[in-house]
Amino acid sequence: MADTLRFLLEIGAEEIPDWMIVPALEYLRAGFEKLIAENRLSGRVACVDATPRRLVLIASGLPAGQADSEELVSGPPKSAGQGAAQGFARKNGATVDQLEIIATPKGEYFGIRKKIAGRRTAALLSEQLPSLILGIPWPKTMYWGPKGTARFIRPIRWIVALLGDSVLPLEVAGISAGNLTQGHRTAGGRELGRRQIEVTIDTYEPQLEQAFVIVRAAERRRRIESGIAQLVEGKGLRPKTDEALLDTLTYLTEWPTPILGSFKEEYLALPAEVLVTVMRHHQKNFSVERVDGTLAPNFIAVMNVGSDPEGWIVSGNERVLRARFNDARFFWDVDQQKPLRDRVESLANVTFQAKLGSYLDKTHRVVSLVRELGGNADAERAALLAKTDLTTDMVKEFTELQGVVGGLYARHQGEPEAVALAIYDHYKPVSMEDSIPRTATGQIVALADKLDTLRECFRIGMIPSGSRDPFALRRAAQGVVKILIEGEVTAGLKALVAGNQQLDEFFEDRIRYYFREIRGYAYDELNAAMACGWADLKDLAKRLEAIKAVRPTENFEPLAAAFKRIRNILKQAGAPAGPEVRADLLEDGPERGLWADFGRVREDVRQAVGYTAALAAIAGLRPAVDRFFDKVLVNADDAAVRANRLALLDAILREFSSIADFSEIVTS
Repeated sequence: MADTLRFLLEIGAEEIPDWMIVPALEYLRAGFEKLIAENRLSGRVACVDATPRRLVLIASGLPAGQADSEELVSGPPKSAGQGAAQGFARKNGATVDQLEIIATPKGEYFGIRKKIAGRRTAALLSEQLPSLILGIPWPKTMYWGPKGTARFIRPIRWIVALLGDSVLPLEVAGISAGNLTQGHRTAGGRELGRRQIEVTIDTYEPQLEQAFVIVRAAERRRRIESGIAQLVEGKGLRPKTDEALLDTLTYLTEWPTPILGSFKEEYLALPAEVLVTVMRHHQKNFSVERVDGTLAPNFIAVMNVGSDPEGWIVSGNERVLRARFNDARFFWDVDQQKPLRDRVESLANVTFQAKLGSYLDKTHRVVSLVRELGGNADAERAALLAKTDLTTDMVKEFTELQGVVGGLYARHQGEPEAVALAIYDHYKPVSMEDSIPRTATGQIVALADKLDTLRECFRIGMIPSGSRDPFALRRAAQGVVKILIEGEVTAGLKALVAGNQQLDEFFEDRIRYYFREIRGYAYDELNAAMACGWADLKDLAKRLEAIKAVRPTENFEPLAAAFKRIRNILKQAGAPAGPEVRADLLEDGPERGLWADFGRVREDVRQAVGYTAALAAIAGLRPAVDRFFDKVLVNADDAAVRANRLALLDAILREFSSIADFSEIVTS
């Protein structure tokens, strides 16, 4: 086997926003795999990785070039004679005896097989990589040269492109590729930060590590985690778990080093939610807890250098955090001068959506929806006050705390605890991983808030399309679905969409997503259960659970196949639904046996406790159905007998299709 080559690509740029890096890497991986496949090259992407200043792709197993190929070129028809054959051969640099006859549906034609030399891998990559690199779909891009030139997320400063031991002749946006990379800007001192570093594929990562750059994100993550563990060891402290922040810091740093800072105990008088939000969202610091779970007057920051011998970085972080905490304390004190109950009318000055009015308009609609959902006085009170924290200085400064601040203020201002909790939770769930509101009151308010947004936006035609969803309507609908399934509220979803067919279809799609992606049900199980209705989502969940439980039993899938056959027979016969079965027309043997077993199973189903027991009973009908189809001709010559047999099948299908449409189950 011929030797294969490795390939290294590094795109060096100004700092790339952390949240954009992983999607860019996935695009780069998929694009490179497509490139080599379309060019008939073997090989695979060994890894993609990144730091804030570089995107990296490493591939292995690439050949030096394409294999030679053969192309069959069709010429004139054989009937055109030798003159035409000679002209075709001469045009293709061949002789007549090198031609062959090709049989086609239109007749016989002269043809010739031409060998095509494979192109060199280096040439193919040089041609096609620039468009792949510049085609990365960033949310935003920028010019850094004259207008009309290449765009990228940030200015490209250098490119490393090595195929085996050689530099790939590649140019992107005026930057020629080479074998020179750059280390950390400052960690090794100004001189090292400016120096270019010559690398090979083998020395690339070790050389960069000497220049204070850890290329692998997983290694940077481990460095942060181990550094934090060392900082808190023996101090009776533990970091507050925050995987999302850990991901962010991994892609914000090239040489991450955690540091432990502190703040005055007096700030702990502020609610923990406020302090944690300030640390996390504004400073990208981990908050720290004592072993009893209470917040400690400490934080962990992650610096992008190896050490802080003079303590300047720690003290700088402490100074900035102290200023932020002072702001939060000031906002808390000022906001208390005007309680939430006095802020309701101020919502008239806060726009919800240009065509849908103010948050005061929305508040009135939500209160009405709470009544429609059967909410009590606490739920109505919470709905009235839920959006008032949008007028507070705390939320204006720390927008991540909307809802939470309202709940904290409501408790502080003497509102009932049920009201405070409902306000605190009413934005939940903010994702499929998030929990629903803790109380039935909170669930009703959250439902009303989300339903109002969905109903009103759909009413004016603001419907998500593609990736566009400026009002996060998919998330709102997913929240409604999650609350109705997992919560205490009992409400028919179809009645809540206010007759909007598009919203009805939108919810159906979200329901399918929830049960398929979150609960793990198969698509045919979903089709079977939803075909019998989905207005009551709790009931739908129970039916799906039963289908999944009974499906592995020996009778279930054969019975599903029989139901599919029954449906097809009735459809082809055009039989009317609901005719009475005449017992006097039933033939002794399998037909009358099916009628008797049908009656017995029907009674068992009606007495069954739960859908699982009911489905198990229905599955028990399978032997009688099999005997019927084996021994009985449904399309009997006698019209009355034929109609009666169709009526029997129709009765079985209708009686047992209230749980699921078994004909939707895919059988082997």
